[in-house]
Amino acid sequence: MEELARSLDITWVLIGAALVFFMQAGFAMVETGLTRAKNAGNIIMKNLMDFCIGTPIYWFIGFGIMFGGSGALIGGLDLFCLKSDDYVTMIFQTVFCATSATIVSGAMAERTKFSAYCIYSALISLFVYPISGHWIWGGGWLANMGFHDFAGSTAVHMVGGVAAFVGAAILGPRIGKYDKNGKPNAILGHSMPLAALGVFILWFCWFGFNGCSTLGTSGDLGATAGRIFYTTNLAAAMATVTVMILTWVRYKKPDVSMTLNGSLAGLVAITAGCDTVTPVGAAIIGIVAGFAVVFGIEFIDQKLKIDDPVGAVGVHGVNGALGTLLTGLFAYYDFGGGEKLGVFYGGGFKFFTTQVIGVVSVIAWVTVCMIIIFNVLKATIGLRTTAAEEIDGLDIHEHGLASAYADFAQSSSINNFVGSFSGAPVEHAPAAVSVDDAVPVQVKSEAGQVASDVALTKITIVAKQSKFDELKTALNEIGVTGMTVTNVLGCGVQKGKAEYYRGVQMDLNLLPKIQVDVVVSKVSPAAVITAAKKALYTGHIGDGKIFVYNVANVVKVRTGEEGVEALQGEDFF
Repeated sequence: MEELARSLDITWVLIGAALVFFMQAGFAMVETGLTRAKNAGNIIMKNLMDFCIGTPIYWFIGFGIMFGGSGALIGGLDLFCLKSDDYVTMIFQTVFCATSATIVSGAMAERTKFSAYCIYSALISLFVYPISGHWIWGGGWLANMGFHDFAGSTAVHMVGGVAAFVGAAILGPRIGKYDKNGKPNAILGHSMPLAALGVFILWFCWFGFNGCSTLGTSGDLGATAGRIFYTTNLAAAMATVTVMILTWVRYKKPDVSMTLNGSLAGLVAITAGCDTVTPVGAAIIGIVAGFAVVFGIEFIDQKLKIDDPVGAVGVHGVNGALGTLLTGLFAYYDFGGGEKLGVFYGGGFKFFTTQVIGVVSVIAWVTVCMIIIFNVLKATIGLRTTAAEEIDGLDIHEHGLASAYADFAQSSSINNFVGSFSGAPVEHAPAAVSVDDAVPVQVKSEAGQVASDVALTKITIVAKQSKFDELKTALNEIGVTGMTVTNVLGCGVQKGKAEYYRGVQMDLNLLPKIQVDVVVSKVSPAAVITAAKKALYTGHIGDGKIFVYNVANVVKVRTGEEGVEALQGEDFF
């Protein structure tokens, strides 16, 4: 029975290691979704290499520094883990190390040299994370004081969050993030579905991150693991609901990306005390984490002017520290070494003070290390890409990747005119017609006559996607059967209605539209305009615009026909 229990405990830890490893996929999806498509490949590479660089580095020296002895400040030297044969612990701790390193990727996204990032990743796994990890988990001075961080709010998440803060501050903001007056501009992430997928992956994996940190299920550990699963899930859910409501009140709409950050904030905050708090304590920690992540991200972005594209500092740095401190208030269940109750359960302030000392000391350690590391990188190989590389995107310059979404890239040669024009300049500036305008407009040729089979006129209609069927029917009824239809994004500022992204007011809002292009000769442009206005008009903002151009010539590529003849037959514009 003892052998069976031992085997089950080992299996439990190995399952946890696999789940924590899979968090790399979650971080990759979150960071990719909350940044721009032109940097998607770079984000993926950084998350991949965090793990692949950190694994041999941690094997070479990091694990020994963390667990190779019981010194107050450092474990010891165990090069290549030659003195260690506990491979279960080694793999479990390796994936935790990689998690801490990868947090920085999102905060420094879209403008960091890949070579510099790889060096940073090696160094944090080499000594920064292992030394503070030894203090907390390896028998160091904080562990001897009674500091409690069960699964890594401080040891993993706050370490990564502080490193992210220092790196983003030294690196500087992305081009266009702040205007000349220091006002932040919203730079939207390119895929909320990817970001949401990442959050669901991370939430799922967090059950292994926290739950499997019991290092077994035998004896009373099984009950403890069950409680950890419950408190972890409850805190995350409460934080998510809190952020949804808070952003709904502050921004007038529930912010999607910030709510996703709220889920992660709750998970980070509960990680330190998930084994010792009650469900009530977990719920309160989740609510506090929800407020902290919203105001933390806003403060960092808008007041400190530190550009963190994914909110990594607010999620991991702020809530890693907060969750550890709140453990000193809400600890209820004994977690070893005698009863250690939090302040709210009669334990006094001794344990809480220990938590404060631990948080402050780890912040100081990581801050000093990262200031040195990032400034040395900046002064030697360089930390930041050039402006041209940043504008074009890191995928093409750092990795030779033209697009992470090559099959979906739109070709301007397809989405613009189909056909060949003579190259003669348009004789008149285009006339713009608002759909709201009730007065029909006729476009005349130079001779003053309404367009006929002599004049060629191009009409571009930009409208709501939902109105396409009605527009197509209306144009078909007046004899227009050839058209080019393109899905476009329309940019318009609606007076009196502010939109927000992650707490930053957007100067404009891009909405999905359709662009319908027709070229007519025998059909009067006025008839097209009248039919379009009738089909599209609702009287509300966003009905669309109609643009009218004189066309010098049209050439049918297949036959060489020009002018009116080129518009006839099966080859339509």
